Amino acid sequence: MTTSTAIGLLQGKIVFITGASRGIGAAAARLFAREGAAVVLASRGTDALDRLVGDIRAEGGTADAVTVDLADPRTIEAAIDRVDQLHGRLDGAFNNGAAIQQPGPLDTTSAEDIDQQFAVNFRAHWTAMNAEAALMRRTGAGAIVNTSSIGSRRANPQLPAYGAMKRALNSLTETAAVTWGRDGIRVNGITPGGTATEMIDTWEAATPGVVERIEATMPLGRMARPEEVAEVAGWLLSDRASMVTGAIVPVDGGAGA
Repeated sequence: MTTSTAIGLLQGKIVFITGASRGIGAAAARLFAREGAAVVLASRGTDALDRLVGDIRAEGGTADAVTVDLADPRTIEAAIDRVDQLHGRLDGAFNNGAAIQQPGPLDTTSAEDIDQQFAVNFRAHWTAMNAEAALMRRTGAGAIVNTSSIGSRRANPQLPAYGAMKRALNSLTETAAVTWGRDGIRVNGITPGGTATEMIDTWEAATPGVVERIEATMPLGRMARPEEVAEVAGWLLSDRASMVTGAIVPVDGGAGA
């Protein structure tokens, strides 16, 4: 597989990305910058973010970094304030940051895991979306994409708290789309299936054989590359998707069919 040819899909747009230091977020940062966006990248991994910003700038793109702890709403709001300081507006946001729970059945999931899942995989999106929408209203338009999971669409016996919070995120995404449509703000979600990221590596280490089992459920017969998921998010953030809002788009190689 080769990298897609840039077509200026996000030319001139200001795009904020959480969870940008690795995996799907890092792939999105590179892709969106190639497609013409000025990106503001947020994560706890500051060293990785700084390297990514350097790479994007070296290729002629515009990128800045801001440190965010998704479990702390104050840092999320501060990050959006930083976008305002840098650019004075926000055209797109890819809320991609997430935390994985310790894999295991419902009755062994700890209260600490549940609290973290709520804080990072649900409340952080709530906080980010409200701050993003407030900045987008200044220009009367914008687009938000939330990363959910295929695990939100069905029973998730090995990741019950993760799946529950991601399903709640789907509902929040749809509600925001209806609430903010008259403001010119589109809100959509994506539900990736098995994707070759560090999160899957962590799950594989805890539950050996999980990658093989995931691939066996995918009609395309393989895991997605982070870049393939980022492509869908990029399209949803672009003007090409101007009539798409309130959608939860599967990016799962047919696993949910």
